[in-house]
Amino acid sequence: MSLAAAPTARRTAAGARHYGLWLATAVVLAGLPQVFASPIAIAVMNKMGIAIIFALSYNMMLGQGGMLSFGHAVYFGLGGFIAMHALNRLAGGPWALPVPLLPLVGGLAGLGFGALFGSFSTNRAGTVFAMISLGIVELVASSSLILKGFFGGEEGISGNRTKALVLWGIRFASDVQVYYLIAFWAVAAAGLMYAFSRTPIGRMANAVRDNPERAEFVGYSQRTVRFVSFCAGGFFAGIAGGLFAVNYEILTEEAVGLARSGNVLVMTYIGGIGYFAGPIIGAVVFTFLESMLSDYTPIWLLYLGILFLATVLFVPTGFAGVLMMHEPARRAGRLHRLALPYLGAGLVALVLAVGLVGLLEMVHFWSAAAVGRTRMRLFWTTVDVTSLVPWLVFAGLAVGGALALRRLAPRAAAAWNEATYGREGAAS
Repeated sequence: MSLAAAPTARRTAAGARHYGLWLATAVVLAGLPQVFASPIAIAVMNKMGIAIIFALSYNMMLGQGGMLSFGHAVYFGLGGFIAMHALNRLAGGPWALPVPLLPLVGGLAGLGFGALFGSFSTNRAGTVFAMISLGIVELVASSSLILKGFFGGEEGISGNRTKALVLWGIRFASDVQVYYLIAFWAVAAAGLMYAFSRTPIGRMANAVRDNPERAEFVGYSQRTVRFVSFCAGGFFAGIAGGLFAVNYEILTEEAVGLARSGNVLVMTYIGGIGYFAGPIIGAVVFTFLESMLSDYTPIWLLYLGILFLATVLFVPTGFAGVLMMHEPARRAGRLHRLALPYLGAGLVALVLAVGLVGLLEMVHFWSAAAVGRTRMRLFWTTVDVTSLVPWLVFAGLAVGGALALRRLAPRAAAAWNEATYGREGAAS
């Protein structure tokens, strides 16, 4: 092979791997309902798909554009409300829309409101932008209880997706059919957002995030770049809102509230705002904890808060950043050297977690249980919160695990340095 042909061959191989990854993702998504066929699993996967689009749209502003927003749920919720109104008002008429197009209606609504609110909020950056977004979400949330004709008040608005225009005989009467619709839009939206990040305006959003003065120096308006990213994020958030309306067939004021904006911030950050796959990982983890852990403990939000705090303090790059930290070791063929150090640190971390969870669950039970109830189920056993023994056991596990982790963590870090840089690089 000639020297001139070598770069072309490498680009072709990289392109094949790139498109192969997207194709493999589509194949996996198509087969998931066959593996996880229970109604609960389908419902959770539908929720995950919507959360993935929502988190990726938020990352277009925060991760790529550096715009910390506390009001991203506005475009999600308004997109969902307008999609629901389109379903209700146009059903049975000459302008009736099929269900697969309703997310696009939500996306156009999100784009419109993104352009409206972004026209003045993107004039500022940093703390001022964050405070403006907070004011917008409070404004819309309070309006949802005032404008009852549009938002439906506290009861919200509901619809029936089976009354929409039927295409190819599919009425979307089952959750599995809705799953494939969400999966299609998730892949399509993720692909479009990834393509946007590779465009000149997408790359300039990174430049504006890192050094807005230099972006201005090379001829780009930082305000325009932020505005375009803001509108794009609103468009895809509206698509997620439209899918939410199709999936649940009801929307309330919670869809535009501050809590949902906080949720998308948490899932994006724990996944990793510096990587495209980060929000996907964060959305899956957050939705799984929200859907499954909440069935086992009423204080699951406390655990989620601890996870978020630990991510901010110790792993600011998120789960995706942790995975990418090990890419050099994998390429060097030294990843296997981390097995034993990580296994030891993981076991003592598990001991620490069991101790902390046991203490927190007993404290919650002791403070919230009815008078006279002293026994609770914890870790497949029954404990009496009035006895000193379980308190000492879980406290011992927590303290012992913390001390052991403090001792083993430096060894795991040293093993990572050696696997990443080699013995010479780690020594230097």
